Formats: sequence, structure tokens, C-alpha cells
Amino acid sequence: MVHAIIDIGSNSIRLAIYKVDEDRLTILLNKKYTAGLAAYVKNEEMTQVGIDKTCQVLDEFKVLLDAFHITNVSAFATAALRNISNSAAAIEQITKKTGVVVTVLSGTEEATLDFIGATHATQTKNGLLLDIGGASTELVLYEDGLIVNAVSLPIGSLNAYGQYVHYLLPNKSERKAIKEAVLAELSKITDMDSSKQAFVCGVGGSIRAAGKINNYLFNLPPDTDEIKAPNVKKMIKLLENDEEDDLISSETLNILLKTVPDRIETILPGMIILHTLIKYFKSETIVVSKSGVREGYLYQNIISKKKTSTKTIQNSKAKSETAVESATSPVVLVKIRKTPKTPKSTKMPRVPKIEKALADKTNQEKTEQEKSVVEVQDGQSKES
Repeated sequence: MVHAIIDIGSNSIRLAIYKVDEDRLTILLNKKYTAGLAAYVKNEEMTQVGIDKTCQVLDEFKVLLDAFHITNVSAFATAALRNISNSAAAIEQITKKTGVVVTVLSGTEEATLDFIGATHATQTKNGLLLDIGGASTELVLYEDGLIVNAVSLPIGSLNAYGQYVHYLLPNKSERKAIKEAVLAELSKITDMDSSKQAFVCGVGGSIRAAGKINNYLFNLPPDTDEIKAPNVKKMIKLLENDEEDDLISSETLNILLKTVPDRIETILPGMIILHTLIKYFKSETIVVSKSGVREGYLYQNIISKKKTSTKTIQNSKAKSETAVESATSPVVLVKIRKTPKTPKSTKMPRVPKIEKALADKTNQEKTEQEKSVVEVQDGQSKES
């Protein structure tokens, strides 16, 4: 089965097409459009320009889907359309214009799907999952492979950039402002355990981008999926703007253009959020996951339901086959030895009434003949 996922995020809108083979996912196409929807939120409302941009991208995706004859499509939105006051009206307009039915995931749902997608094949059963998006950051604490707590912070790389950064890259004071904003959101969560979480599973574009820079700066193989916690601070210090102006060194620009050209504005705010969180939880290692909310959505809403449906059909089929077997199977007779009974006397077969009458008449005539013969013989005997 082929299934397409449309993920409407705050920074980008993605179309991912998967081949679904039982519980195995193979990515066939991954197309991203950097829409920057968080920048179109004014006074907590998505502007008409932002809605129109979303519709434009979805129409382009529909052309691709029609060309490949793909009809299994699921579309969902995260913080871009969740954290706005006109969410319902925006979704209604998008659906009416494009024909694409969009589901808005809650923060907890997004965090849970992140966890399902990212940890599906991992062997680590305890840790902290982080997904730094454009307008929100999801945190999931898990133990023994089960979610202990899942929360969503209303701050991400793109809205942090828009609110706190005045030039291309944040300077020292702006970095401090982003850090304090993250800590302020964490302080509002009363049931989040802040004990040490040595292992972090990193999900989402910001952390994947940080992984690319990490591999480039520290001369690691491109497929390295691990970031040492101290490296995050080193990368921020190297890339942040030291001056209180819009100047950027050619060396810094060169690094960003080579590694994350589509995230030049948002990569540092995202890494500042990451550094704040790993310091808060005293983390040591970040493992960058290639899977996340899209894969989690498939596992949770497509694959698991397909398995349940198949299991139900198999159970019904098994019951039907059992019923048929009961009706058609030959009866197995078991020989049981019993104490032999005394044989009964043989009975003569019953004679039909007509045959019995004829037999009686014949016997009567035979008797009369025999009687006459005897009388004749007796008479001759007397005469002689």
C-alpha cells in the first residue's frame, strides 16, 4: 500500500509518500516547501496571506498526488494552525478551497506521535524526546518504553526568531532572551520531572539541521546521528553574532550555506532552545532520529488500524471455518468394549397379513387331505 502524508508545520509544509509493508515504512518521496507560516500570524490570528499560501502549496501537492494516482492521503497541522484563535475558520477555508481535509493535532497528540515514530525501532527504553518545531517544542519523558509525561511548549525556532532576533543571527543578549523564554515556559509545568536525562532522542528539522552542522564543524562522517551535549554550546558560540548590528562574518555565512541553506534564520534560535533544554535536564548525548510525527501518524492511525481490521477479519474467518468444519466433518466413532450379553433367541420374521392368510388356508387343506388318506387307509385295513 502507498500512503501520502501532508504535514503543515510552522516553518515548512511537507509531502511525504510512503510504501507501507506491514509495519515497515519506505519513503518514496519527500517534498518540502518552506512556507514560514508562523511569520503570518498577527494578533494570534493566521492572516489571509498565510491561508492563501497554505492553499497554494496544497494545490501543488495535489497535482503530484494526482499524477502518481495516489488516493490514500492524510493531512494534519501542528502549531501553525493550532496556536491561533481563528484555527477553525482557517481550516474550513483551506478545506473548501483545496478539497484537502486537515486534522489539527493537539500538543499532546503531536508529542505522542513523535514518540511513536522516533522510538519505533530504537533499543533505548528510557530518556527524553525533543522535537523543536517552528512554533512549538514537544517534550516526552519515557521509561521502560512507555510515556511518563508529554508536554508542548509554545516556543519554536521560527517564532523565537520573529520575537527576539532583530538581525539575521541572534547576538548574546538575544540568545539570553530566548533562553529565559524557554525556562519561563518550563516553570509553568508543575508535573514535569527535571531529574537528569542523559539520553535525548532528537526529532524534527531544527535538530536534524544541528546534526548536519555538528558533523561539518567537527569533521565527522555525514551519516553520524549523534551530537555530544558540549558541542551544542560550541556551535552557538561559533555562529552567533558578536556585534549589535546586522553584520555576519563570511566564515559563518559559508558554514550555514553549505550545511543548512534553508534554515539560516531559524537554526540558531532552534539550537539555543536545544541547549537550554539539555542543560535543564543535564543531558549528555543527543541522538538524531530520522523519524518523527509523520511516521508516528502512520504507525498509530494507519498501520495499527489495518492490523486490527485484518485481525478481526481473520477471527471472523476462523469462526466461520470452525462452524463449517463442525457441520461437514465426519463423526469419529470410538469403539468401546462392553460386557457381552447373553444371546437372545432368534425371532422369525414377521409375515404380512395376506401371505399369512394364504399360508393358513394351505395348511388347513393339507391337513384335511392327510386326514382323508388316513381314513381311507383305515377303511381298507378294516375290509381286508
